[in-house]
This record gives sequence, C-alpha cells and structure tokens, in this order.
Amino acid sequence: MYKNRRIAVVVPTYNEARHVGGVLRAAPEYVDHVVAVDDCSTDDTPSAVASVGDARVVALRTPENQGVGGATMLGYRRALEMACDVVVKMDGDGQMSPEHMHLLLDAIIEQGYDYAKGNRFLAGDSLSRMPRHRLFGNVVLTFLNKLASGYWHVFDPQNGYTAISADALRRLDLSSIHRRYFFENDMLIALNFHNARVRDVPVPARYGDERSDLNPFHAGLTFPLLFVPRFWRRIYQKYVLRDFSPIALFLFAGLLLFAWGVAFGAYHWALSVLTEHVATTGTVMLAVLPLILGFQLILQAIVLDIQETPK
Repeated sequence: MYKNRRIAVVVPTYNEARHVGGVLRAAPEYVDHVVAVDDCSTDDTPSAVASVGDARVVALRTPENQGVGGATMLGYRRALEMACDVVVKMDGDGQMSPEHMHLLLDAIIEQGYDYAKGNRFLAGDSLSRMPRHRLFGNVVLTFLNKLASGYWHVFDPQNGYTAISADALRRLDLSSIHRRYFFENDMLIALNFHNARVRDVPVPARYGDERSDLNPFHAGLTFPLLFVPRFWRRIYQKYVLRDFSPIALFLFAGLLLFAWGVAFGAYHWALSVLTEHVATTGTVMLAVLPLILGFQLILQAIVLDIQETPK
C-alpha cells in the first residue's frame, strides 16, 4: 500500500518481450497489484511476463488485438475488481521510470486530483532527448487536445504515464474510450464530461532501443479527424444540453459570421478576378465586418472555455 491506498499498475503490452520483464520487476514495493495485459503479441511477451516470478503480477490477454487503449481498459476493469484505490498505467517498453510513480500518486492522494499524467515538457532535459518528429507532432496534437478536451492547462496529452483514482475511473464509460493510440486523448475528453480535476506532473521519459508502433504520419491524419466529433460532443453536452452557456452562443454565432465573411469575400474576389468586376466599398465591408466580428466571438468563446477548465 502507498499512504493507506491500494495501488494497481496496469501495463499493456504488445511484442515487448525484451522490455516488459524489466518493467514488471521494477514495480515499487508499495504497489499491490501489477496487471500485465498482453494484446495478442506474436513474440515471447507472454513467456517474459510469466518468468517474472512476482506474486503481484496478474497476467491477462485480450481475445483479439485491440490496441493499447483496449488492453488498458481491460486492465482497468481488473484493477477495479481488485478494489484498488488508485490505478497507474505504464507502458511495457521501459520508457517510464518507476521511481517517479510516487509523484503521480501524490497528486491523487495528497492533492485531491482525479487524474494525474506525466509531462515530459516540464521535466528538465527530457525535451532535448525527444526525437524531433515526436516533439513537433506532440505540440500540434496538444493544441488540438486542449480545444477538444477543454483541459487548457494540460500539455503532452500523448504521455501514457498516468494515475487515476478508482472513483473517477468508475464514473467513466470504459467501453466508449478509443481502443488504439488515441485513447490517452480520449481519456481526457471523457474526464471533462465529469468535471474531473487533472494535473500535469513533471516526469522525464527514457529513450532507448524501444520501437514505437505508432505511425506519426497516420496519427497526423487520423487524430485531427477523431478530435472534431469529440469537440462538438463536449460543447453540446456541457454548454447546451446540461446548462445553456454564452460559450455555445458565442461559438455558434461566431462560426456562422466567420464562415459568411470567408465565403462572401471569396466569391466576390473570384468574381473580380474572372470578370474584372470591381467590388464596391459596401461589398468589401459585408465580407470584412462579419469576418472580424465572427473571429472575436470565437476568441471570446475560447477564453470563456479556458475559464471553465476544471482545476
């Protein structure tokens, strides 16, 4: 136990035979249960898990390959069945240092947060060792996550080193969380529906010879598409369905005005190019004023949304 709390660590694995044994053996003594979830690996990962020889380790296997999110959800369910108070999620590739686990746990146990996650951007020289393509992609996806999740104070949402209280975990519909690499982002979006308090914790990452199965190009194409419907669902549920807010009014009116300004201006610009028709001052104003006003309303909606961030 850690500070009178039962702790479970969920370790989703897929073809991590070289690293998962070391990850499981390094679990701190205060951890009560280590749930290793094999996501239908094709290498010797199951044997590596079985060879650890630690009574705390519980080995699970998904019925078919579901992705890291699906494997983690299976581990979460087992941790809840074990009546654990806090559940930590670590990857099986050895990038996440167990000596920093207490920082995540303290955010939950002592500071009263519902969810704590690692942030490599706050952890010393971690940035200098991060591959440049990961750094760039993380910055872009972080902004999209802020917009979709409503957690504007959170950075590095792709970080998979997390801790969540059992109470917060029970409030989530685990079956609706994305099954693959998008699930860390989806967790934050789901938590915002319940106004869960989230904290960033400075935790450095360790980069070695591990190989990531995440395709940056594929993520760059698919993640933005996944953010869009979740953004609108959050806006509708929080600011329309549950309690109609000026945020929704400003956002919808701003988008309509902005779209009108862009469309009307583009039409008359194309008309002037093709027919040499000169737009009048009034025509220009009918395009510019809605554009400016719409932008201001959208910006105001974002500012109000930032103020509504659960902290």
